Amino acid sequence: MRSIVGTWQLIATRAWDPQGQPLPSPYGPQPLGIVRFSADGRMLAALCDGRAEAVGQRREYVSYMGQYTYDGTLLSTLCDGASDVERIGTTQERGVEWDGQRLKLTPPPRPTAGTTEHRELTWERIAQ
Repeated sequence: MRSIVGTWQLIATRAWDPQGQPLPSPYGPQPLGIVRFSADGRMLAALCDGRAEAVGQRREYVSYMGQYTYDGTLLSTLCDGASDVERIGTTQERGVEWDGQRLKLTPPPRPTAGTTEHRELTWERIAQ
């Protein structure tokens, strides 16, 4: 099983509806994110729309942290801190796939704007 321990930078996002049609990219056209997985099982993630010119506009932002487990295909985090208080005390699950050295995380589908949104976030390791 490949290790996810280290610091990862968000390099791409995509979203699609149940019919496979593209939806607006999560975190806008310039997504910005970092996630750190420690060897002792703690993680911290922060993601946002990175457009500098978006000052004063609504921009998507999320951060959360907690104890994680990883079995090679599923990442589960028991959330003990988050920008969205509704996440605290919940288990955040992400499907895991590898694309070469890149890590792809897929959260569960979620309702949005009258449809169901599927997301995929692609990460590149920047430090061990």
